[in-house]
Amino acid sequence: MKKHSGFTLIELIMVIVLLGLLAVVAIPKYYDLQSDAKAAAEKGVVGGVRSGIYTYFAKNKAYPAALDPASVAACSAANACFTTVVDQGGVRQDWTKASATTYTGPNGTTYTYTSASGAFV
Repeated sequence: MKKHSGFTLIELIMVIVLLGLLAVVAIPKYYDLQSDAKAAAEKGVVGGVRSGIYTYFAKNKAYPAALDPASVAACSAANACFTTVVDQGGVRQDWTKASATTYTGPNGTTYTYTSASGAFV
């Protein structure tokens, strides 16, 4: 007699059901990963700008009058933001300069720079 080896239909269905359950649990966890990454990147830039402000103060004994000479618009290669306080050439994407002292991050959070106190909140 010949012995057949392989999976039964019930075993195959159970594997498919288990894979489906894993997908249902895992997909929501990773679904919104891009917005979490943008939020983390925004916090990183804010920390870098604040650090740059205090480094500028340590060198010059005064806070910078402005964080950059960029025009009011989206930050880009031609219009880099935070060039006065960020050594790597400023921020070139995902940020918008709303006014001379107001910036909007990629998550939509607005930050205002106060040159009298060096606050960037």
